[in-house]
Amino acid sequence: MGWFYLILAILVAALVLQAGLLAFAMYVLIGVLLVSRHLSREWIGSLEVERSQEALDALEVGESVEIRLKLRNRGKWSVTWVLIEDLFPEPALRQRPPRVRITGKRIRLTSIAAGKSATLTYTIECLTRGYYQIGPTLLETGDVFGLHRRHRIVAKPLYLMVYPKIVPLPRYDITSQRPIGEVNLAPRLFEDPTRNAGVRPYQMGDPLQRVHWRATARTGELHSRAYEPTSLAGASILLDFHSEGYHKRGEPVRSELAISVAAALAYAVSILNQQVGFFSNGRDAADRLRQEIALQSGSDETGETWESREAARSAGSSLGEGERLEPVAVATRRGIEQFQRIREALARLELTDGLSFIGLVADIAHRLPRDASIVALLPTAAIDTATMLGNLRRRGFAISVILLAVDEDDGAVFYGRLLTESIRDVRFINSESDLTRFGGPTAPMTSENVHNLDIDLMG
Repeated sequence: MGWFYLILAILVAALVLQAGLLAFAMYVLIGVLLVSRHLSREWIGSLEVERSQEALDALEVGESVEIRLKLRNRGKWSVTWVLIEDLFPEPALRQRPPRVRITGKRIRLTSIAAGKSATLTYTIECLTRGYYQIGPTLLETGDVFGLHRRHRIVAKPLYLMVYPKIVPLPRYDITSQRPIGEVNLAPRLFEDPTRNAGVRPYQMGDPLQRVHWRATARTGELHSRAYEPTSLAGASILLDFHSEGYHKRGEPVRSELAISVAAALAYAVSILNQQVGFFSNGRDAADRLRQEIALQSGSDETGETWESREAARSAGSSLGEGERLEPVAVATRRGIEQFQRIREALARLELTDGLSFIGLVADIAHRLPRDASIVALLPTAAIDTATMLGNLRRRGFAISVILLAVDEDDGAVFYGRLLTESIRDVRFINSESDLTRFGGPTAPMTSENVHNLDIDLMG
C-alpha cells in the first residue's frame, strides 16, 4: 500500500510540474498495480485442493503412508505461478533424531492453466510414535512482478496416529513377591492351580478334579487340594509425564523410554487377562488440536486469505501451547479393548507442565481399585512424590516404582526416599533392552547394580 501512495505523490508532482512523460509512466504503473491486485485475488480464489485420503488409519512405528494432493484451477484465467505447501508440524521434523522422515516434495512451485490440475505427492515414514497433523495446505500466488501476493489455507487437515512399539516382557512379576494379606481385597482373587498350598477338608462346590484321592483314601473323608491365591491382580499404571522431570539434554530418548515401558507393562498384564488401567499427567495431542479443527473449518468455509505468508502459516499451524490440568485416564478394568485404549492414549501423549504428579495422584486416587497394584513410572522421585506414594501404601495399595534412566547418585537418593516410605519394590530401567530382562531375580542395592540399571531392587 505504501507503493501506491508514493506513486500518487509522484503523479501529483508530475502534473504540477507539467512533466507529461513522468505522469504517463505513473498512470501506467497505477494501472499495472490495479490489474495485478485484481488478478492475484482472482487466482487465489480459483484454486482448490483435494486430498486423495479422507482419513488415515493408525500406523505402527516404521510404516509409511503416501499423501497425494490434487490442485485444480477452476477459474477463467491461467495461474502464472502458485506455491503449494502441505503444512506439517515443524518440531517433528527439527527434532534430532526426527520423529518422521518425509520423502518427495511437500512444497512445489508450478503454473496451472484454466481448467487444468497439478498433483503433489510425498511419503511420510513414521520413525516414532505420536499424533501428527497433516495439513492444511497453504497456497501462495501473485502477479508476475511480485507487487501483490495472496495466501490461502485450503484442504482440511488429516490426523495420523502412530502407535508405540511393544517390547514383550519375558515375565511379569510386579506383585509376585508381595506378602499375602498386605491388601484387604473386596473380591476374592483366583487361585493358581500350579501352586499347591496343601490339603483341606472337602467343601461343598469343589470340583472333582480338585479332590485329593490319596488323602481321601487315607483318612476315609473327602479332602481337596488347596492352592495359593494368585498374587497377580492387575495393575494401574501411573506415568509422570511432567516436563520438569525430562531434561532437554536427554530428550526425546527418556520420554520415549517411559512410553515404551508403559506400553510393555500394559501389554503384559492384558495378555494375562488381568485388569489394567493407565493414568498420566501428560497432555493429549487430540485435545491440543481440537480447537484447530474448528479454526480450519471456518477458514475453508469463508475462503479467507492473507497478505503475508507468516500470518497464513500461523493460522494453519497447530496451537502448540497450553497447559493440561486434567489427567489422561483409562480406567482400570478387564476387557479385550483395554490395551488398545491405553495404546492410543500413549500414542497421543505429550509432555506438559500443567499438572504435577502429586496433583495427578490426588485427582485419581478415588478411582484406583485396591485389588490392582499401582505401578508408578517416574523420571525422578522427589520427597513429596515419595510421600504421596507412601500414603497410598498406608491406605492398603500395593506399590511398585520403576525409575527411568537415572544415574547412580540420583538412583541411590531416590531409592532411599522410597525405602523410607516402606516402598521396597523399586526397579531401574535405563533402556528398552533392559525390558528383555524385566522380572528377573532381585538383588540388594549396590553401586554396581544402580550403575547397570538392569536389575530389580528389593530392600
